[in-house]
Amino acid sequence: MTELEILFNRRWILKSEDKEQYYKLRDSLGELRKFATEKLGCQIIDNSLLIKMEKIPVIPEDFMGIQVFTSKEEYTYLCILLMFLEDRDADGQFILSQLTEYISANLPGDIADWTLYTNRRRLIKVLRYAVDQGLIEITDGNENAFMDNEAGEVLYGNTGASRYFMRNFSKDILEYTKPEDFQESEWFQMDEDRGFARRHRVYKRLLFAPAMYREDGSDEDFEYLKYYGRRLSEELEQTFDCHVHIHRGSAYFMSGENSRIGNIFPGNNSLSDILLLCFGEIREKIESKQWQTETGEMCSVNIIEFENLLKKVKKDYGSGFSKNYREMPEGEFVKTVIDEMERWMFLKKEDAMQQIRICPAVGKLQGSYPEDYAGGTEDE
Repeated sequence: MTELEILFNRRWILKSEDKEQYYKLRDSLGELRKFATEKLGCQIIDNSLLIKMEKIPVIPEDFMGIQVFTSKEEYTYLCILLMFLEDRDADGQFILSQLTEYISANLPGDIADWTLYTNRRRLIKVLRYAVDQGLIEITDGNENAFMDNEAGEVLYGNTGASRYFMRNFSKDILEYTKPEDFQESEWFQMDEDRGFARRHRVYKRLLFAPAMYREDGSDEDFEYLKYYGRRLSEELEQTFDCHVHIHRGSAYFMSGENSRIGNIFPGNNSLSDILLLCFGEIREKIESKQWQTETGEMCSVNIIEFENLLKKVKKDYGSGFSKNYREMPEGEFVKTVIDEMERWMFLKKEDAMQQIRICPAVGKLQGSYPEDYAGGTEDE
């Protein structure tokens, strides 16, 4: 794995946890900064604690969130934890009750009621995430003590890395009034006419997400690909093991066998196989003109009709699924498949319109069983 791939794959490299990799990256900072600055407009932070590339997406997607979090309250606890650590010295220690008292003082209401098991469980999930990311470390005690009883204590140590967890903003965020302000803040200091911002947007959209769709962003981004797409493709293909595919309404960074950037689809799992089978059925619907594509290569389908197609896939091919998916209730199966397709940007749900928007990435991949397949079972 190259140093650039390491920066893409990890939030940061902490010197305390991976000293060899830390110094390896330090030796390559010149070339790494050149690519990050010129192509992505990303800042590389390096100090005695860590090395980090600030990976700020152009368009925030659901999969970019913290996957272990399942509620807004957990994100709230994380923000308060970062505030709490901001005022503490690196290498300093604190006990859990100091944190819970701080949360109670800053978040009045039910969210700070530690007699509720749900709140304790959510806070522990956040603290475990913070330990995993290297923000804090457990010095003494066990988190389960607090999970079982609000009086349970744990002794933590502050690593000092929390100061670099959040991005730096060029403006006072207290002036922001809507979520979109955070997206726009990336370009406040950029001269759009010089083309830097457009180049950075295109590279980021290709490298930070599974697909780049014309309808999601500025038309200028695809104008850039029209004129500079060949040069961009050559640069990326020389830097990474990949192929860049550019179409009228979409573009893709297709990882090669030796690429180590992010998660890869299809993965070596049953759900990826199921999605590939679904894509084959979707493609058949579109090629037979039963489902019509629109401008930008998208296809809108009634959600009930789409769910019926997934149910048909389970009925026709389910005997070859792993036991988990073979025995999964129909409704849960449909939800699982749709959620996974949405996570990989293969579709978009439009709940208000009761429609599914099928994205052109579906047409890039498909799967099928061998022609002589006669059913059977396969357990994981």
